[in-house]
Amino acid sequence: MQTLNRPTYPSILQNTVVVFSKNYLPVSRIPMKRAIVLLVTGQAEPIDLGDYAGDSQIWEVRSPSHVLQVPEHIRLTFGNPERHWRVPPVNRRGVLQRDNHACQYCGSRKHLTLDHVIPRSKGGQHTWENVVTACASCNGRKSDRLLHDTNLHLRSKPRAPLHPAVTFAEQFWANKGA
Repeated sequence: MQTLNRPTYPSILQNTVVVFSKNYLPVSRIPMKRAIVLLVTGQAEPIDLGDYAGDSQIWEVRSPSHVLQVPEHIRLTFGNPERHWRVPPVNRRGVLQRDNHACQYCGSRKHLTLDHVIPRSKGGQHTWENVVTACASCNGRKSDRLLHDTNLHLRSKPRAPLHPAVTFAEQFWANKGA
């Protein structure tokens, strides 16, 4: 039996669509299938970003009874005001991820621990702004002292994680400028 060598075409459904909130804040990137559901149910509408997005793409999706134009950018038509994001609690995994798995004093990536910039014994709190990643050596050198009592310096100021939508928005607009 002979097999036919048909050309393969990339599936339109493998593309992704950028979702904007009701207030035009880029929120996330979703699969094409989810975008189709949002558009068909009226939960989202197409938007045209004009010059901001360069050449926005529009895909045509066909079913036996419908032809749907799916743009690269859609805007949600609803919003849930009760849904608020809370800063996650401080934990080892989160601090290591924020600090890029590197000591905030010397940059080492080995034998990592957590350090309170202002020691708890001196009134320091267990907060995102006071906990950093430190290697065992730097943590031992700093011990139970304040930074100005040692010759250690932070490589970056510790801060709480940003809302995921804010992070996505920053990345989205930074990529549009490139």
